[in-house]
Amino acid sequence: MTTGVRRRMGVEERKQQLIGVALELFSHRSPDDVSIDEIAAAAGISRPLVYHYFPGKQSLYEAALRRAADDLATRFLEPREGPLGARLHRVMKRFFDFVDEHGAGFFALMRGGPAVGASTATAMMGEVRQAAYEQIVAHLGVGQPPARLELVVRSWVSLAESTALIWLDGRRIPRAELEWQLVHDFAALAAVSAAYDEEMAAILLRVLAEEPADGPYGDLVGRLTRMGAELAESTGAAKPAESPESPESPELPGQRVHV
Repeated sequence: MTTGVRRRMGVEERKQQLIGVALELFSHRSPDDVSIDEIAAAAGISRPLVYHYFPGKQSLYEAALRRAADDLATRFLEPREGPLGARLHRVMKRFFDFVDEHGAGFFALMRGGPAVGASTATAMMGEVRQAAYEQIVAHLGVGQPPARLELVVRSWVSLAESTALIWLDGRRIPRAELEWQLVHDFAALAAVSAAYDEEMAAILLRVLAEEPADGPYGDLVGRLTRMGAELAESTGAAKPAESPESPESPELPGQRVHV
């Protein structure tokens, strides 16, 4: 007959265990609803021992958020091989894996929480955004990103965050559709910027030249082409090839692009 013996943990090992337990609890419930007693029970230790390692719930919550932020930042790491569209899709799948696993924790990281100062959560999320930005720029193969590219990438990272928050509120749109949509959103943001700037146009054309016809960006072009044809048919508009004398489309504000 054997008896269960509780293994004694070292200081750092115990702290990491408590952080993991707290992160699991905070990921599914509001920090206001999680007590130190629950954390202690889940870790298999006494309440006073929790306070031996952490001064209070706030410090434990901050440590849990730090682990979550570090984990989220790694979701944007991706080998720089293959077409960009496929790479971004793998990144989005891992990003939504995190959101799915740590719903309440993701809300806390994005918006701050009752047990942590807003400035702490903001600083942590700023680190995640910067890591994501640097990874995407590296995938584009641009050493010194121009201002318009920086705007596109940072806007896309923010869009991914807001999309995930909206998805968590009821999950009314299938997750897989949103993952692909965000990949397409990146191309759409880049395309609009390219219409105003030759440098962005060159970057976009280089990226698209490496995309397979059956890849996500080829699929996007196909969808837009079909939609354009349906729109032209519904409005009775003539196709460009059938109206050679039609006036030239007005030039967009800003620098005209020749590609």
